[in-house]
Amino acid sequence: MINSLRGFRDILPPESDLFARIEAAAREVFGLYGYRELRVPTLEKKELFVKSTGDTTDIVEKEMYAFTDGGGREIANRPEGTPGVVRAYIEHNLGQTGRNAKFFYIGSMFRAERPQAGRYREFTQIGAEYIGNPSPAADAESISMLVRLLEKAGVEGCSVEINSLGCSECRRSYREILLAFLRQRSETLCEPCRARIERNPLRALDCKTDGPRLAAEAPKLALCPACAEHFSDTQRLLAAAGVGYKVNTSLVRGLDYYTRTVFEVRTTALGSQDAVAAGGRYDDLVKSMGGPAAPAIGWAMGVDRVAMLLAGKPAPDNSPRTFVVAAAKEAGDKAFELMTALRAAGISSDFSNFTLSLKSQMRSADKSGASCALIIGEEEFKTNACSVKHLKEQGEQKTVPLPDAPSYIKKLLEG
Repeated sequence: MINSLRGFRDILPPESDLFARIEAAAREVFGLYGYRELRVPTLEKKELFVKSTGDTTDIVEKEMYAFTDGGGREIANRPEGTPGVVRAYIEHNLGQTGRNAKFFYIGSMFRAERPQAGRYREFTQIGAEYIGNPSPAADAESISMLVRLLEKAGVEGCSVEINSLGCSECRRSYREILLAFLRQRSETLCEPCRARIERNPLRALDCKTDGPRLAAEAPKLALCPACAEHFSDTQRLLAAAGVGYKVNTSLVRGLDYYTRTVFEVRTTALGSQDAVAAGGRYDDLVKSMGGPAAPAIGWAMGVDRVAMLLAGKPAPDNSPRTFVVAAAKEAGDKAFELMTALRAAGISSDFSNFTLSLKSQMRSADKSGASCALIIGEEEFKTNACSVKHLKEQGEQKTVPLPDAPSYIKKLLEG
């Protein structure tokens, strides 16, 4: 027997039903906010992620699934969605369409990190990117949309934390202050932090080992007047949208491209691994990748982790509403035609095997979760009818002509 790889998994019912519910909620909310779906490839050139994400990030240094293909090209499975969306935005001139460049994606991402609660080496992300709007209103809209999506999916007890990382000018002066602070403590840092603080000192504040301690002790970044005003306006607009939040000056996102507003949505339900979604503004990324100067903001949400939060709640009932049974040898064709007619009328229907005994087919009907069974026996076959039997509650069994069965069943199920 060949089992699945460690860190990879099959998503089975009813969990797959939860995934579908979350994705359906996302599509509904994205439609309200004017976002359109963008589907980018699972495989991209490795340099796309190195250039965008940063060569000192954990994703690039340790977690990316990268390989050389048969043509000698350096390829990588996408570890996140933003670089691919930005690449597509530039490659297809999506900023020239005259419409808001608001995009969402739903798909698998890949990271070779240690599997843990809610984290897998292949995982599903839902993400949103708004490219071309520098306004604080875009920040507030993006965050409020994320909160609304989680609420629509049924997630409770979420809290929003926000911070500002400033612009490149803010960070240029802060870099020297932070670097001096880290050099004084270099002996206490983990090996990865010691190796990269000279290249990217801000990365130490997001380290899984040293980050919490350093973020609490390190000098805080001072925002320039423009960034301070942007952050203040974002908070005012979040309050106007009814979104509760907390400013966390220790919040530092782990990717190099973030500027100004960054945020996380947390929940206590997952213990220490409490972030279910996160994102921020990346005003310089599009230009750094060869595109126009296009400020942007986006976020990504882990569907696997959200599904964990919803696991204890009632799952969507995807059981068929009806189950068709052929209780006579010659009734199989009529039973199949009946099932086809029910589905054409928008009534879900299923069957087992029309050649099995009535008892066996009825056992399958009971297990299916259907509300009623439509049975064609010898007498029903002769009269071109079916018997309707209630499966979940007591009710009179009734014989209905086959042409009338879909309309009868629809009325029956509606009340």
